[in-house]
Order: sequence, then C-alpha cells, then structure tokens
Amino acid sequence: MVMNSGQQGESGSRPTVLTSLEDADGFRCVDIFVRPDGTFGFKEFRRDPEDAGRWTLTGDYSHHIFPTKDDVLRAAVSILPWFAKSIKDRP
Repeated sequence: MVMNSGQQGESGSRPTVLTSLEDADGFRCVDIFVRPDGTFGFKEFRRDPEDAGRWTLTGDYSHHIFPTKDDVLRAAVSILPWFAKSIKDRP
C-alpha cells in the first residue's frame, strides 16, 4: 500500500487502498482505492534509487470518480501506457 499523503478528512473518511499494482521492474505503481461513498479512484507512484526506495506521487488522478473497480482499472490502462503494458504482460 503506497498511498499515504494528500488525503483529507478524519479517520473513517479516507479512501482505502484495495491494491497496489507495480510494473515488472518495481519502479512504478498504481494504487487503486475505494472512497467511503463506494466510488473508486487511483494514483500513480514511482520509486527511484536516489530517493532511498521511497514512493513518490507522480500522477494524482484522485479527482476522477469511477463507479466500479473495473472502470477505474480501464481508466488507468487508458491514461498510463506503462500500466497498460504491465497489465497485459501479467500471467
């Protein structure tokens, strides 16, 4: 679970990360999350050696609202070419 910053609200009103999907090299990641209202969103992160392996937010798509997990996955695939390749290459 990568997403830990930029979320507002009190405990119980924050999104919950459902899954963190990394590329094959482990340098990029997409967090898929669900909000308390049942809608979904995602954020994109990267991890660089010079950052001591910490994840850095590179794409904040959390303002987009999706009704289902499948919808948010389709959107991430269409917006992030590297993610589309990672999903395609998964066994």
